[in-house]
Amino acid sequence: MKKEQFLIRDEISPLKSVILGRADSPGPIPTPEQCYDPKSLENVLKGTYPKEEDMIKEIEAFKNILEKYGVKVYRPEPIDNVNQIFTRDIGFVIEDKFIKSNILPDRENEFQAIEKILNKFDQTKIYYPSEEVHIEGGDVMPWNDYIFVGTYRFPDYPDYITARTNAAAVDFLQQAFPNKKVLAFDLKKSNTDPRQNALHLDCVFQPLGKGKAIIHKEGFLVPEQYEQLVKIFGAENLFHITADEMYDMYSNVFSINPQVVVSEQQNKRLNDWLRTQGFTVEEVPYAEISKQEGLLRCSTLPLQRQYD
Repeated sequence: MKKEQFLIRDEISPLKSVILGRADSPGPIPTPEQCYDPKSLENVLKGTYPKEEDMIKEIEAFKNILEKYGVKVYRPEPIDNVNQIFTRDIGFVIEDKFIKSNILPDRENEFQAIEKILNKFDQTKIYYPSEEVHIEGGDVMPWNDYIFVGTYRFPDYPDYITARTNAAAVDFLQQAFPNKKVLAFDLKKSNTDPRQNALHLDCVFQPLGKGKAIIHKEGFLVPEQYEQLVKIFGAENLFHITADEMYDMYSNVFSINPQVVVSEQQNKRLNDWLRTQGFTVEEVPYAEISKQEGLLRCSTLPLQRQYD
């Protein structure tokens, strides 16, 4: 039986297939010590951590929109008492290669839950970075001739549980894709303040169709790196979001095709702007899932997009 082929070159071309996370049986509310990010920690301490039934409703609403546009939606195998929402963390595709992320050790079984799906694809195109390469899919964005990478490349890297992609990952990607230009962006990190923490690149930046992009300037530690994106996209094409909007995950939208963007329904300023730019905005309720510092892009792992 002929194997499927991975193919992802950008963030916006028409989506053919995707692994969408699942929210059933995420396990008990974590203790503060078990939280991997400051927004989850905040909601645990406030007693507002999301309920399983609410998260199931949200992610199923997203699934319905994807299927409305003819997308093949795969789901991980269910694992009891494991949070399996954020599939973007566990791997990503660039061109015809699937790269397994080196994620937090506690989350290794999340990758095992998608192996049956990956078995449908060409196994020679699945790559496993060496141990020193720390990398998560939320930090990696293929964009035609570029690969944008969110990083933290400073000596105190080990002090931040929110620092997920290191300098070795940048080198790995450049070696794996020698014909691409890998651009690294050092991101602001905080273990305790979600308004001062860019967990991944897609928390502060997201390319869209029509040459547009969403960006949070203050999430970048090095002004010159932010200016690289301004130069690539053009200042007039950028929608700048505030720290509160970054906290609400405005940039973590998901493009089904160049014209259609899925966005959280409460992100009114962004959604209004998208419509003025000619996009179709598919609004979904995702505010409960966002309490774990992840949103729409975070819960998808695209496998194939359509290229003519």
